[in-house]
Amino acid sequence: MDWDHLRYFLELARTRKLSSAARRLDVQHTTVARRIRALEQAVGAPLFMRTGGEYQVSEQGRRLLPHAEAMEAACRTIAGAAPERTGALSGLVRIGATEGFGTVVLAPALARFGQQHSQLVIDLLAVPRSVNLSQREADIVISLERPARGNVVVRRLCNYVLRLYASPRYLATHPVIATREDLQQHVFISYIDDLLFSKELRYLAELCRAERFALRSTSVLAQHQATVAGAGIAVLPAFIADGDARLQQVLPGQARFERTFWMSMASENRPLARMQAVWAMLVDMAEANAPLLAGQSSASDGGQGPARLADARLSADG
Repeated sequence: MDWDHLRYFLELARTRKLSSAARRLDVQHTTVARRIRALEQAVGAPLFMRTGGEYQVSEQGRRLLPHAEAMEAACRTIAGAAPERTGALSGLVRIGATEGFGTVVLAPALARFGQQHSQLVIDLLAVPRSVNLSQREADIVISLERPARGNVVVRRLCNYVLRLYASPRYLATHPVIATREDLQQHVFISYIDDLLFSKELRYLAELCRAERFALRSTSVLAQHQATVAGAGIAVLPAFIADGDARLQQVLPGQARFERTFWMSMASENRPLARMQAVWAMLVDMAEANAPLLAGQSSASDGGQGPARLADARLSADG
């Protein structure tokens, strides 16, 4: 048996699509299919069942899965114990984060870090859903909820503030908002309730009973743009909205929410030099951006937002 086939088996089991597994392995989808066929011949049984365009792990595949994962963990441990030859960081680190935080705060910092380490490849999954650490969708995950279980390393990364915002045009053409009760007369922009990926996003219910919506979206960036367009009022992260001169706070001091970002990675990745370096950089980045995340930097960062703050810290660290 060619044990390298198991890498392909694991990726297809996690992604359920040949094309997705091929992208993660950086090969053609035909290579994945060929490797799976070879492994099935070696095992003597089908490892997948194809249903609706997806590859579902068969009973034999489910029996093989824990053994393949154990081998993967052993390989990672061996790689982490190997001495560094050049001292340079190299390899792939995939980071999963919420869409707004990943796009606005992480992307500039990660781009700068990648420029400093030319042999390091960083993938950023900035998506409006939960990124699954147990299924190896990412090496490091930044989430709104603390992982409840599993062999993982976890730390509180940072807190962040959300407020209520609207465009000046919207406020000028709708009834004055002086109290929370006044919100009942207004139109909102928010998430789609039955598609929420975290209970931590249910902050609108803490504010009022919203009845009219101009737009509901799974994307906080889409909500931001709809609010700028004057469609309604929305609860947005301060790190997105405070630096946008096209928006105004609504009920400052009364409409304020605080949430936490948690960072986690599989324990087996902890010894890897590249994981340690990226983990430490993310901790430093969160500390450098603390005023922005707390909604305290809109007046002091010159309107340049997180990119300026994160890059300044990374430059100082060298």
